Amino acid sequence: MSQMPTQNESWKRNAYLMGLGAGAAFGLLSAYLYTRSASETGKPPDSVPTSTLLGLLLAALGLMRQIAEAGKQKK
Repeated sequence: MSQMPTQNESWKRNAYLMGLGAGAAFGLLSAYLYTRSASETGKPPDSVPTSTLLGLLLAALGLMRQIAEAGKQKK
């Protein structure tokens, strides 16, 4: 049987749900902007260069690190 989440666990569930919604919205908006930009040329895009993908990965890791730091208590 599942139990009702306690007040201490409730904020975690809310954080996960907010992260899921924000991530999905960000991904959808990114895909929309990518396809809109690619459709301006009138043909399907070629593959994305590896250097571009690495730059995006590093930017995403930096963003995740900043989000993780925001969860720490200030001294």
